[in-house]
Amino acid sequence: MITQMLFRALDRKAIWIVAILVLVAIAVPAGNLLIPAGHFGHVPTYVVTLFGKYLCYAILALSLDLVWGYCGILSLGHGAFFALGGYAMGMYLMRQIGARGVYANPLLPDFMVFLNWKELPWYWQGFDMFWFAMVMIIVVPGALAFVFGWFAFRSRVTGVYLSIITQAMTFALLLAFFRNDFGFGGNNGLTDFKDILGFNVQSAATRTTLFALSALMLAVAVLVCSMIVNSKLGKVMVAVRDAESRTRFLGWRPENVKLFAFTVSAVMAGIAGALYVPQVGIINPGEFAPENSIEAVIWVAVGGRGTILGPIIGALLVNFGKTVFTSALPEYWLFALGGLFVVVTLFLPKGIVGLVAQLRAGTARRAALARDKQSAAAEAGQDPSTLKPSPEPAE
Repeated sequence: MITQMLFRALDRKAIWIVAILVLVAIAVPAGNLLIPAGHFGHVPTYVVTLFGKYLCYAILALSLDLVWGYCGILSLGHGAFFALGGYAMGMYLMRQIGARGVYANPLLPDFMVFLNWKELPWYWQGFDMFWFAMVMIIVVPGALAFVFGWFAFRSRVTGVYLSIITQAMTFALLLAFFRNDFGFGGNNGLTDFKDILGFNVQSAATRTTLFALSALMLAVAVLVCSMIVNSKLGKVMVAVRDAESRTRFLGWRPENVKLFAFTVSAVMAGIAGALYVPQVGIINPGEFAPENSIEAVIWVAVGGRGTILGPIIGALLVNFGKTVFTSALPEYWLFALGGLFVVVTLFLPKGIVGLVAQLRAGTARRAALARDKQSAAAEAGQDPSTLKPSPEPAE
């Protein structure tokens, strides 16, 4: 059964996306480690880190598209799940510092020693083990999404009201994690990481490995999303998005469908955050900021929601544009981002992928009309080369 679902997920677009990501996961590290600096084809380490961060954002965008594009849930709080996964990874990395910290305490992180903590909080226990941290990266965002979705969806909260509640959730977490007595580093967050699984996080080999893992995890996310949306459950998700009341009258439970999609999406976002933290070297409460979640919505809208490829393209393009734009005019970036969202909403409601699909459909339609006209002319005994092209019928 699982094999059948996997083969059903491997449609042509998913195959191409996965193949490209696997190729990128091999080629970029090879260009960094095997080709000497100054030679053609060498990929600098800072570029590897930068695009590794972009790939994590692409996973976040894809997770948001699963609930927004296919299930109609506009979440303005997905940055919370991303940040929770990041904090789980950051806690593991902080425990690996040990006596190498500024205060040389083998058990307590530096910020706890500075704040005069006497013992490690209970919720930090176990994060010295990698497997436990990996479990928490999945469980914590997934559990929060499940509990939140259980109450929200069964209360039939929808539309803008649900969006506002998700935004309130991430803002509440932002305020909580800013507190020094909360035990997560306050406004400074968690930083000064030394190694992961015994490997220096600053070394080129570790950086390229994290990049490759990010690319491969994005490929896995593509397969998971493709498997879901191409299944019967995916068809029900689309039905819930387009006509929830009618879907309920047909005997389905829309709240269960939403809860499944929301929980899976949160887990994907948490994994993206966990891959993000060792590459950027810090995690702080700013990741919970509502504007980060809104920015992820813009990535999906630009690329094209309701598609697998669209969120990936949107995340990569917008973040690359952000890097270029903020290096020249940093104070105007938010204005440019807001203007981009307005333009996409008004003139490209289906995003870049939708625009390309429309152009291809228009080209195919014109070619079909031309073939039909030539066939009719040939049957009538006329020379097809003398026919004038007729205007395309309006949609």
